[in-house]
Amino acid sequence: MLLVLVRSSGMPAPPLPQSAYVWQRQWTPALLSALKKSSDLIAQWRVLTAETDASGTIRPVAVDWTALRRIGRPVIAVIRLDGTLPQWRETALLEQIHSLETGWRNIPLAGLEIDFDCGTARLPGYAQFLEKLRALRGSPRRLSITALPAWLAAPALDRVLAAADEAVLQVHAVRRPQDGLFDPDSARQWIEAFDARTTKPFRVALPDYGARAIWSDDGRLVAVESEMPRLAGGARSSELMAFPDQVARLLSGLRRQPHNHLAGIVWFRLPTDDDAITWSFSTWRAVVRGDDLKAYVSVKARATAVPGMANIVLSNSGRIDAALPRRITLPAGCRIADGIDGYGLVETNTNIVLERLQSALLRAQHERTIGWMRCAGALDVEP
Repeated sequence: MLLVLVRSSGMPAPPLPQSAYVWQRQWTPALLSALKKSSDLIAQWRVLTAETDASGTIRPVAVDWTALRRIGRPVIAVIRLDGTLPQWRETALLEQIHSLETGWRNIPLAGLEIDFDCGTARLPGYAQFLEKLRALRGSPRRLSITALPAWLAAPALDRVLAAADEAVLQVHAVRRPQDGLFDPDSARQWIEAFDARTTKPFRVALPDYGARAIWSDDGRLVAVESEMPRLAGGARSSELMAFPDQVARLLSGLRRQPHNHLAGIVWFRLPTDDDAITWSFSTWRAVVRGDDLKAYVSVKARATAVPGMANIVLSNSGRIDAALPRRITLPAGCRIADGIDGYGLVETNTNIVLERLQSALLRAQHERTIGWMRCAGALDVEP
């Protein structure tokens, strides 16, 4: 059986300028290829160039500046400061950032961005830090910051925004398991509220990735693994994903109804062929371009070496990543079967059903074995 999924991101509209975060810490051939293949869509790169370690010291990230020069797009250097660090050594951080910028003197950077995801209680101190950084830099490069929706209710946000030339509002977050990684309705509300709050240009960071959320026994979020394992303990975990059709719906709305201060979109992060938790490159391009999103998912029984036993395999023959089907109904009378890799077995009065345990994507041109059965007959898909 073939399941055709069609998602439309709306009628063509004037495009918003598109940027992307290059957040990889290893500049692999796959990353260099993705940079080249996306240069027709991306007006600006925001490149992770340094981040704090466990002691709060800023450590540079090895960046292939030669490759960036060849591609010829403006680059903003991003410095990530860990907002969970208990110690805030302001003077040392300012000196380290100043030293980095001095070392970048011969690199044609368009700006500097500080990525500091802190709680609202630390915003007054963060505002003071940004004010001192502006005074120390003496650089014509624009200063941008990342901002969180949780900051919208904080009075100190005005002072933080005043210290920067622009902000990047992150509308992807994990708060509760049932909320997932991205909700277009919440994102729209945050964007409208931020637009009303700021008097300066801002961009919106949209997700194209998945994450593993780890929860404690009492429901607290322990950690989110979206780039590398954090080895965090926890009672349970769940796989979360930003779905292309949901992100495309928000993007379409932003194109149709421009906001006063919205200056563009920043994607987190540039997908590559060796990044297993982002969308496929073709899916990302389709969403960026505002194309119709079409995915072709089929299910089939594939014979195994065991007589009478077949694997149940999902295939995506399209060019767009597809959400895993909700349910697969096995042939009538089939009673020996089981689900694997994200699917569980549910017995009804008439049939056995493989039911999706958590949402995920099946990449374009990929397959996924979701179970096995000892019977023959047609399989039925419920999207």
